[in-house]
Formats: sequence, structure tokens, C-alpha cells
Amino acid sequence: MVLTQYTYVFVIGTGFAMLDAYNNGANDVANAWATSVSSRSISYRQAMIFGTIFEMLGAITVGARTADTIKNGIIPRSAFKNDAGVQMLAFTCALAAAATWVMWCTKHSAHVSSTYSLISAVAGVGVATAGAKNVQWGWNGGKGLGAIFAGLGMAPAISAGFAATIFMLIKFVVHLRKNPVPWAVYTSPVWFLIAGTICTLSIVYKGSPNLGLNKKPPGYVAAVTMGTGFGVATLAALFFVPYVHAKIIKKDPTVKWWMFIMGPALFKRPAVEVADRAVVPNYAVVQHDDDDITSARSHDSSSDYDDKVGKTGSVPIAAKHDPENGLAHAEAPQMTYKEMMAASNAKHNAKLMKKRGPLGWAMRLLHNNPMGAGEIYEKKNMVLLLKRIPAQIVVGLLYGLHYDIHAAQSGIEGTPEGARMARVYAAAKKYPNEVEHTYSFVQVLTACTASFAHGANDIGNSVGPWAVIYSAWKTGSAAAAKAPVPIWQLAVLSAMISVGLITYGYNIMKVMGNKITYHSPSRGCSMEMGAAITVLLFSQYALPVSTSMCITGATVGVGLCNGTLKAVNFQRVGLLVIAWIMTIPIAGTLAGVTMGLFLNAPHFADGR
Repeated sequence: MVLTQYTYVFVIGTGFAMLDAYNNGANDVANAWATSVSSRSISYRQAMIFGTIFEMLGAITVGARTADTIKNGIIPRSAFKNDAGVQMLAFTCALAAAATWVMWCTKHSAHVSSTYSLISAVAGVGVATAGAKNVQWGWNGGKGLGAIFAGLGMAPAISAGFAATIFMLIKFVVHLRKNPVPWAVYTSPVWFLIAGTICTLSIVYKGSPNLGLNKKPPGYVAAVTMGTGFGVATLAALFFVPYVHAKIIKKDPTVKWWMFIMGPALFKRPAVEVADRAVVPNYAVVQHDDDDITSARSHDSSSDYDDKVGKTGSVPIAAKHDPENGLAHAEAPQMTYKEMMAASNAKHNAKLMKKRGPLGWAMRLLHNNPMGAGEIYEKKNMVLLLKRIPAQIVVGLLYGLHYDIHAAQSGIEGTPEGARMARVYAAAKKYPNEVEHTYSFVQVLTACTASFAHGANDIGNSVGPWAVIYSAWKTGSAAAAKAPVPIWQLAVLSAMISVGLITYGYNIMKVMGNKITYHSPSRGCSMEMGAAITVLLFSQYALPVSTSMCITGATVGVGLCNGTLKAVNFQRVGLLVIAWIMTIPIAGTLAGVTMGLFLNAPHFADGR
């Protein structure tokens, strides 16, 4: 029996579920992909494409399992006394509070955990609805708040351990060699084996409930997982190794990307032309006027970079090496930090206005039609507003495509933040681009694995409460909320997660990645594999865990592998931890107060 009288609650709950998923993409997913973008293994646009594909795959195939913890593990269904309307209201308030808090944080570039925001909100409505004694504060078979919040401390530490172990293995096997390039090329199948196994483990061992893969015998799981991993390693040995051998060791600039299909024949192919240096991308975080992002003919090797840094611990930050990237110059030291940021944004916007296409048109329209003096309801301002609204929508959709993530992460020269990042980068060893190039391919695979794992785990944040609302509204029974999550709900919310990443992810990505420690492909793939293993481990036990906490822990773990605390920006890490902790009381209070007001609000007696 459909509760038509509460259709409006279902509609409102649906809206907040979609907003929560959007915020999840703009906040959590942006942080997950910040590692790949920061190391220059992929561009922001490529991250949008891969993120969309693998977030949806992870959510649809294995995302239903973790949703059950948030649905039924925190508030017992008996607390609603079989009142479906109250249950719908409770989870609508939880979604509203969580979405509002994460949206505010995303707007102010404050990275928080959407997972813990939603969990705290559910606990808040549970207190308002059934009293504190009926909320599952303990372990509750791994589904209570005690088990969930245990991940707040465990997940970053475990992730840091996994990531640091993987990177130290790469460091000892490759980076510390006198001639690391051949070692990087010939050992690359090993890293494809590890990454391929993790990816397969995500799909097979966790499995989709609809396919029942997780119910297969352990022998079957091990055979398929390891078989696929070794299959990926074999393909890498047959096609990837010959390709990078010709490109990096032979230094043949005529080798094109599609020639990998030639396989072992590339070993016998004579070099048509031999370059001084292998033509590979420049993976240096800070790049200068004479740097070519698409070629390592002029790149920062370890010694080159250290010479530029010198003994002062300072380095030319983005503003100096690229006057058009939207960052202010240091020749105006009298400017305050706020003024420098304003000048930065003005230069960046001026650059965008010169572009052809929809974004350039929209930026020019907004610039040439500013809101006039007076009140918004005056006719002239109303006319201007009608002109500006379509342009503002276009800018909102496309602005992130042209945002300079690396310049924003590096900071503005002449500011305390810029000096801090210079010290962090100076403390990190820089490895040759030829070596890092081999790991950029591995990182694409690990990034997709991390995205798949995020879709599998974090989709439960939004779809769990929404599934409760939908089931209660459709059946009229609170007990029916235990029904399986429909695939269409997983698809809708995973699409909203992707929209959040595409349109607003840059606002979080700019304060992550290189803002914590120096990134490179070998470091990045280690971080992502460590985080992915941790997320899958927690998800296997149906424990929602914050992907942001895992990747942050992994980033710090790899940063510490530089051998000094100076290689990690602990100020940024401290701000992250504070934001994580503050999320719990704020989201819980917002949800509890909202639910309490609605549930106990004065109302007319029946018949009036």
C-alpha cells in the first residue's frame, strides 16, 4: 500500500538523497582522485571520465551490501513502532542534515567525511525518535556506532601502513638503484600483478549480491583472483614492457602509443631516431616557463630540482613560472593575502574569458553584464538576472574543466602557505621522469580500482536512507525497509556522485594531494593501492569507512617514507582531522534537532 499522504516526504527525501550523493562526489570522490591528478598521471578531465565509469560500476555491482549497515544497524526498526511515516521522516531529516553540512564544507573547501556525516545524522535522528538508549552505540555485531566509528582511528592507520609498505618496496627495488630506469621497466609487471589482483578482488571476492560471487568457495575466489592478476601481469610483460623499453631505454621519440600492439616485436625494431632524453611527460609538481608538460626534454631530475631549491628551502611557486595561470606575482609584496587571492582569481577568470566555446561565452557575458546598483527586484536587475542565470549554469558545469589544480595546491609565492609548500616539496626526493612514467600506467589502474572501491562502499551513505524512505512509502510498513536496495536507486545516486565530481570536485581537490605531501606516479599508485585495500577490507565486513580518511592516511604514510617529518604538511592534516571530528557532533545535532522539531511540533487536533 503506497502512502500517498506522505508522497511529499518521499519527494523531499529523494531530493536530499541526490544532494547528499552530489556532495559525496564533490567532496569524497574528488579527494580520492586528487592523488592521480596531483601526480600528473591523469588530467582532471580524464579523472572525470574514469571516475564516472568506475564509480557507477562499483555502486551498481557491489554497493548494496554496505547500505544495510546504515539502514538497519544503527536504529532498530522496532524503535519506529511500525510507523512508516515516522521512519520516512527520520531518514529524510538525516539526509537533510548530512547533505547540508557537507555542502557547506565543500563550498568552503573544507574536506570532511560524507560517510561519518550521514552516520552521525542517523544517530541524531535515532536519539530524537527513540531515545539515546535505543541507538546502537556499541559494536552490535559490527553494525553499531562503536564498530563504525572505530574506523575513524583504524582506517587511516591501516591505510598508511599498506601504502608505505608498497612504496618502500618500490623504493628499494627501483628508486635506490644506480640506474633505476631498467629496473622500473622490467619490474613493472609485478606492480600490474598487485594492482590487477586488488581490482579483481574488488569484483569477485566482494561480489555482486545479484550474481552471488561472494558465495563461491574460497578456492574459486583465489583461483579467479590470482588468475586474473597473473593474466594482467602477463599482458604487461608482452605488450607494456616492450613499449616502454622502446620509448624509455631506446629513447626512440617516434614510438607512438598505439605501437604497444606490436608487443615483443618492438624489442627488435631499430630506433629510427635516438633522442638525448626519453620523450615522456614531465611529472614535476612545480613547472617552469621552460618546462614542457608533454616532454621530458627539459625536466626536473632530482639534482636539477635540488639545485633550484638550494639551501634556502624555497622554490619558485606556480605564480612565478606561469603568469597566466591565475596566481599573483611576488613583485607586489605590499598586497595582503586576500588581495593576492583576489588577483589570482581575476587573472584566472580573464584567461577563461579568452577561450572559445560555451565557457568563454558565459564568462564574457557575466563580466559584461554585472548586476547594477539598487535592489534585486528592480526591473533593470531582473532583466540582467535573466541574462546571467544561463551563463552561471554553464560556468558551474564547465569551470572545473579548466581549473589549474597544481597551481592551487602549490600555493602563491610570497604567502606563508606558499613558503610552507616549498619546504614540504624540498624535503621530498624527486625521481627521474623516465622512472615515474612507468608507474603512471599502473596508477591509472589503481585509480580506477580506488574509484570502484569508493562506489562500492560510499554509495551506502545516500542509498541506505533513501532505500528506507522508498520502501516505507511504497509498502506502508516500516519493517519492510529491510528489502534489498533496488538497482535503479544505486544507478541514480552513483550518477549524482559523478556529477558532483565533474562540476565541483576541483574545490576540494585544490586543498588535497600535493597540499599534504609531494606526489609522483610511484607515490600515487602506492597511496591508491593502500587505500583501496583498506576500503575493501572494511567493506567486506559491511563497515562503512571513509575513503577520504583512507587516502589521507595513505598519503601521510607515503610522505613519511621520505625519511623526515618535514615532507608532510601536518597543518593541513591537522585541519582535516579537526573537520572529521567536528562532523560528528554538528551533523548529529542538526539531524536530531530537525527531527525533534518535526516530530513534536504543535499541531491542530484531529477534525480541525
